[in-house]
Amino acid sequence: MKPTELRGILQYIPQFRDKVFLLAVDGEIVLDDNFPNLLLDVAVLRSLNIKVVLVHGAGFAIRQLAERLGEKVSNTDGTGVTDASTMKIALMASNQLTHEILEGLALNGLRAAYSNCIEALPSGIIKGTDYQHTGRVERVDAEMLRALLDKGVVPVVPPLGIDGNGRTYRVNSDAIALETAKALGAVKLIFVTTSDGLSLNGKIIRQIQLDDLQEALKQHRSKLDAPLQSKADHAARACAEGVNRVHIINGRVDEGLLAEVFSNEGIGTLVYADEYQAVRKATRRDSRMIYTLIQPSVDTGKLVKRTRTAIEKQIGDFFVFEIDNNIVGCVSLHSYPEQKKGELACLAVAPLHERRGIGSKLTAFVEERARELGLDAVMCLSTQAFTFFEERGYKEGNLSDLPPQCRERYEQNCRNSKILVKPIVSAAANAAQPAAVSGNGR
Repeated sequence: MKPTELRGILQYIPQFRDKVFLLAVDGEIVLDDNFPNLLLDVAVLRSLNIKVVLVHGAGFAIRQLAERLGEKVSNTDGTGVTDASTMKIALMASNQLTHEILEGLALNGLRAAYSNCIEALPSGIIKGTDYQHTGRVERVDAEMLRALLDKGVVPVVPPLGIDGNGRTYRVNSDAIALETAKALGAVKLIFVTTSDGLSLNGKIIRQIQLDDLQEALKQHRSKLDAPLQSKADHAARACAEGVNRVHIINGRVDEGLLAEVFSNEGIGTLVYADEYQAVRKATRRDSRMIYTLIQPSVDTGKLVKRTRTAIEKQIGDFFVFEIDNNIVGCVSLHSYPEQKKGELACLAVAPLHERRGIGSKLTAFVEERARELGLDAVMCLSTQAFTFFEERGYKEGNLSDLPPQCRERYEQNCRNSKILVKPIVSAAANAAQPAAVSGNGR
């Protein structure tokens, strides 16, 4: 691992240390060639004092085993009817997968234990159909799981539940993962699948807010990737019921779990319950990241070259846009009180976060900040992004619009930038204006 990659991981440690991650791993992934690498990622998480609970599915293994035995199964995912012969095969397949996982964790120096922590009740008769040996989660023995976690043990939970009379039921693993994550107050529920993430109309969704996912499930369910609809349902429920972050990733990607957890971009889909993006005032410790962030735009001539020292000297003018406490955008507002003008400068967004509205949010933030400072106008100098600003109400100006200090710098740089200016309506004047009639009102 490169030192830079290690630094990237270390910045996340304070927020994840001693927290619980719930990994819900599809049975097909357990039997995949990349599964040992996934368990190595789990070992890395444990080395960073992140507590891990591993729930696994069994549908794929049930189908494989039934085919080898020449048996027919009534249902494989724990949501339909589980007859007696299917229950027997489900037990065999689940036990095989649990053993595979325990062996793999042991090979990575991790202590692990099979956990019969799921108390189940029979699904019963639904719309006239007896679901026989299919069950639903009644209770999660969180106390047992916490005791194991506190001793550094990784609990492994199969897609089975037992009732008070000792009867075993086949239970859907997504439902077990959801209820276990809730019971433990997990900060992340990570569905490890054979897909790259949720897709809508064939396009992968990299991040989606709970309300938007609920709307998609309600209005556009048929356009969501069918094999992942159960994950989408349970992700939405998890977020609605207290698990703020749910991830859906491809378990066949080497180091995919670490890439999802320890990077801004991730490799799959992030579903989030709260607003996880924020603009804040920059501090000196942000100067290195700001310098790194603007370099691609400096290299292409979009932004003026700035040294890290120059950024540090003006750090009070900078603001950064964060996603989960990681900087992915920046902007600065240089104020000229005598002329009652402000200059929007150094607007940059990380390449992998472009076209997500972050630039617009930073621009709107600067304009609101200028309004708070009592400025009459915001100006900016642009060589390549002038259409972006024109679409947001900026009009082309001239040298006379620039304050003397800014005009002198403009003439020295010889970049022939376009001068763009936008008037700022004061808060009082804005409040005095009659409200516009709009179909998008609150």
